[in-house]
Amino acid sequence: MPETLTQIGLPIALILIMTGVGMTLRPANFTEVARQPKAFFIGALAQLLLLPLCALLVISLFELQGELAVGLFILALCPGGTTSNLYSYLAKADVGLSVALTALVGFVTPFSLPLLAAWAIEHFLGENTAFQLPLLKTWLTLMIVGVFPVLLGMWFNFKWPERSSRIHPLISRFSVIVLVLLIISIATDLGSDLWLFLQKTGPAALTLNVLTMLAGYGLGRFLLQQEKQARTICLEVGLQNGTLALMITTGILQNSAMSIAPSVYSLLMFITASLFTLWALRKDKAI
Repeated sequence: MPETLTQIGLPIALILIMTGVGMTLRPANFTEVARQPKAFFIGALAQLLLLPLCALLVISLFELQGELAVGLFILALCPGGTTSNLYSYLAKADVGLSVALTALVGFVTPFSLPLLAAWAIEHFLGENTAFQLPLLKTWLTLMIVGVFPVLLGMWFNFKWPERSSRIHPLISRFSVIVLVLLIISIATDLGSDLWLFLQKTGPAALTLNVLTMLAGYGLGRFLLQQEKQARTICLEVGLQNGTLALMITTGILQNSAMSIAPSVYSLLMFITASLFTLWALRKDKAI
């Protein structure tokens, strides 16, 4: 994979994407979280705890090993992607809750992801593996590409709200284009090994995606008794920040095999999210 893409292009793209997340934040999002904290905490726990636990279960069920297992687990440690906000809007879910979860869980990720990813590398590759995740570098990178840009986007939105509302849709489209280009680059880099890895990771990635979406929706319905919030949690745990996962696997760890599971998941999640959205809209019409 071209070094310029992973070392320069990918971080810049992520900074722009996360700035876009900040542009969607309004003071009302935070007051809503304070007013209804239960929905936020259930969503955050689903994202930070349920998703990694489901990933470990799926890795065990499908007997994924080595780099493939590490890649899927790193994907599960990432926050929700920016497209979760778009799908929440399309599915008539709680968009404010979605934006708050994407942003605030993203603030936790620099502290949780490096430690848990380092554990996964040692667990799945062995203590003597040559792959080591530099904790300080990873933390700094996540702060630079994930936290500071959100704060910048919030400031930009506060100063120039009209410009912000015009720019944000362009950033959302840009994030999808970047993700697709990354996946194409990874596929090219793997060459003849691509199909073998796809056969191993495809079913596992799809199972993780569907399992977490069902669990997220079920938790929302059972604990909150709110259809809109259940849809939001479903989409938030199902639509991961695949670009961030690929920055870890390709940019920091520089391992294409670890990038397969996040790439496959990132493609499948748009299909399942679209199907869920269609189901949700049909359900609304039937009422």
